[in-house]
Amino acid sequence: MSYRVYDVSMTIHEEMPVYKNKPEKKPEIEVIQDFDTGSARESRIHLDVHTGTHVDSPLHMLPDGGTIETVDVKPLTGPCRVVDLTDVEGGIRRSDLEKYEIREGDFLLLKTRNSEEDAFDFDFIFLAEDGAEFLASCGVRGVGIDALGVERSQPGHPTHKKLFQAGVLIVEGLRLKEVPAGEYFMVGAPIKLRDTEAAPARVLLFEGLSATGV
Repeated sequence: MSYRVYDVSMTIHEEMPVYKNKPEKKPEIEVIQDFDTGSARESRIHLDVHTGTHVDSPLHMLPDGGTIETVDVKPLTGPCRVVDLTDVEGGIRRSDLEKYEIREGDFLLLKTRNSEEDAFDFDFIFLAEDGAEFLASCGVRGVGIDALGVERSQPGHPTHKKLFQAGVLIVEGLRLKEVPAGEYFMVGAPIKLRDTEAAPARVLLFEGLSATGV
């Protein structure tokens, strides 16, 4: 069997882009032991749970929402669709999505011009409220986007809330520049943290696998 693997995760390092370029969100990696002081190398990392490619849990926006360990990983492992929205400016709206014949149970990865930039863009493309409402009404199981946030400049965070309230999973910080639009098998489980509202994830897309992964 022949297949191709796309790693669509951000590399975590101290100079990586973070949300709004806030210094306190930058990861810190410290070598606590090296071969000049011991027989093995060991490192320690100080990491915001929303660093790089990550999965949000409902608690991120809903006070009574579940923490990251309550998120079912099954919807994050299975078929997904990359949709090309690189011509969209500003917010992705219902009218931008209707042409894609979105199906119940789809996991959509929104490829935008965000993937062309490595630095944080304060005007990044996001999923607008009516776009989120439309996807929730379609019964999608998840939405991923190539930005460090699924929304921006929307008072009250309605995009997050409409998706979470419909049971839709959210993955942020994807890198989709090299990935053509189409169908893939995704593995995108978050780190198994406890009592947090998000966790970094390694997201892989497999081209050439069936929906069952064989």
